[in-house]
Amino acid sequence: MTGYLGWIGLIVLQPVWHAWLAPDPHEPLSAVLILALLPLLLPLLAIRRPARALLWAGIVALFYFSHGVAEAWSLPNERVLASVQIALSLLLIFALGAGVQRRKRT
Repeated sequence: MTGYLGWIGLIVLQPVWHAWLAPDPHEPLSAVLILALLPLLLPLLAIRRPARALLWAGIVALFYFSHGVAEAWSLPNERVLASVQIALSLLLIFALGAGVQRRKRT
């Protein structure tokens, strides 16, 4: 359940960040939203198998973690948004790791 919260949080954060709170005036909004959302929506192709969809979402979350670190480091004005992205990515990644640990014990 926590993994889904991280995944949905990342999906919601992208348009809020890039279209509303800190839009880039030099880039077309549609291109930015496609690039920001498409990788997060790809795991929906495997939604019939929720464990596989979450696995793919976790792999994609590694990119968003890296992006958040780079943005937090280089853009002080967007540091809070980048930190939220980092936290949501880590929530998803650690939730998946905890799920794997629980399965090994049983």
